[in-house]
Amino acid sequence: MPAPSSRARTTSTGPAPVVPPVRRMDFAFAELPRHWFFGHPFPTAVVNALSLLFPAGERAFIRSVKHYENAITDPRLKAAMRAFYGQEAHHQKEHLAANEAITAQGYELGSFLAWWERFAFERLEPRVPPHVRLAGTAAAEHFTATLAEVALGPGPLDSADPAMRQLLRWHAAEEIEHKSVAFDVLQAVDPRYSTRVLGFLMASLIIGTGWVVGTRHLLAQEPRPLPPYPRAARERARMLLGRVGRRLVDYLRPGFHPEHHDNRGLAADYLASVGRLAS
Repeated sequence: MPAPSSRARTTSTGPAPVVPPVRRMDFAFAELPRHWFFGHPFPTAVVNALSLLFPAGERAFIRSVKHYENAITDPRLKAAMRAFYGQEAHHQKEHLAANEAITAQGYELGSFLAWWERFAFERLEPRVPPHVRLAGTAAAEHFTATLAEVALGPGPLDSADPAMRQLLRWHAAEEIEHKSVAFDVLQAVDPRYSTRVLGFLMASLIIGTGWVVGTRHLLAQEPRPLPPYPRAARERARMLLGRVGRRLVDYLRPGFHPEHHDNRGLAADYLASVGRLAS
């Protein structure tokens, strides 16, 4: 696919960009149990694997958006972009701390993390043009905002250790706060539907591959046989999968914008409940 022309628009046509605050958090994971989710290795490995993807992934998201900072003339969108960088940088910091706690539990993570860096950011990223990398980030932000809506809803994280529950809900709330930033930048510099679809496919492939490989890497380090999978976890996963799948595919609808999903109230309610709505 050719790069967008130099005549690409430099302002977004969506709702006015939201400029969220950048919060400094300091979660403690010293007491995190090895099987912190439902007391079972499988659901714990699934979420731990996602945490392993985040630090390098957040850095790549920042790079892809920052590449177009000089192309954006809307001052509010530029401010939202800078807030996006700040929030993503703090997500990286907190997930690095969580990943250190996972290492301290006896998991070997180095070989997986080295593979993830090579696969996604040394081999693939340099071969993908900037506008497609941005489209991939916009799609990935839709994925995380969709998962965030689940995380902030009633039930899904009730069986999680409090430290990880706090991390995931704070991260979820901020993903909703900045869910439109990369999309608005993409619409400003390359509004072609084909670019959006290509980014969605690329993000699905990269994130899906990393998540599956990471989960398998963690589960391979568990004693066999694994204990029976908790019925409550199985039923909850089945209930949520269809809902998440439908919301993800909605990204491919012509005319889609992240603000069409009215979930900002979930984020605001959670942040207010922990006294961090403003900062």
